[in-house]
Amino acid sequence: MAAVAARAGVSGQTVSRVVNDSPRVDPATRARVEQAMSALGYRPHRAARALRTGRSQTIGLVVTTLATVGNSRMLQATAEAAAERGYALTLVTAGSSLADAFERLAEQEVDGAIVLNEASALVPTADRPTGLRLVVVDAVADAGFHAVHSDHAGGAAAATRHLLALGHEVVHHLAGPADSFAATERERGWREALDAAGIRPPAVVRGDWSAQSGFAGGAQLSAASAVFCANDQMALGLLRAIADSGRAVPGDVSVVGFDDVPEAANYRPPLTTIRQDFTALAHRAVAALVADIEGDIEGDTDGDTGGAGAGASSASLVPTALVERASTRRS
Repeated sequence: MAAVAARAGVSGQTVSRVVNDSPRVDPATRARVEQAMSALGYRPHRAARALRTGRSQTIGLVVTTLATVGNSRMLQATAEAAAERGYALTLVTAGSSLADAFERLAEQEVDGAIVLNEASALVPTADRPTGLRLVVVDAVADAGFHAVHSDHAGGAAAATRHLLALGHEVVHHLAGPADSFAATERERGWREALDAAGIRPPAVVRGDWSAQSGFAGGAQLSAASAVFCANDQMALGLLRAIADSGRAVPGDVSVVGFDDVPEAANYRPPLTTIRQDFTALAHRAVAALVADIEGDIEGDTDGDTGGAGAGASSASLVPTALVERASTRRS
């Protein structure tokens, strides 16, 4: 660092600010320091930095499974968002005990952790090491952690209104697991949209997020003319079940999914769905956690509330959007 400072004609403190991406460095000085770092082959020493700052520059990511498309996409997006902020990512899978996952992260001395989707239901009852800073994706904000989630209810309501606007008298729902925050919110949005239209919601058919459960659910939706599926994978299974029954989508049945997985545009027919912005979710989660770790309670600049300390609670809501394709049409 001293060699970089001498070559760039700045102080060691200025080099440190550049390395730590501080905004308190003017662009010309930053460029000069970065050129010196490149010329000298300088790389920050993570272990030395940890000794100096008391931080490992590593955050944990807790999942129950990577079999769902949403979790896999969130893993990739979170790793990229963490790297942009100079943090490494360590992955821990949690079975029935989230406390064990937290203990493993504590042993690795992570600076904080992000809990993804289905594991969020385990957070309120799980013991966690004192001082472990936490951001939870898909949860109601609670004392001690920041929550980030998509507008599941708003997206579900938009999907339901879309189907009603096409002339369908009622919209059936192929829901996700009952203990899932996202599934519960999507079911709520569907119910509220039907209630607002003066339509009594029919019985829910429940799946487990998999295409297989969507296919199985098709047997219970044989009379439906419009189905809102809680995710695209279940919608894929439902499309097969409808085809096997001799009916057509969208000729006999209109189908809407949720997530907008990359393959959704290549389903047969291309799937109308609700788009989740997984990149925005990951950036919000990482920004909130890093802000908490680094003591910046003002948060980032895109409207996020940022971290609010290890004992506080706050929430960020990421918008969703309807993507119309060929799986829906006027009744």
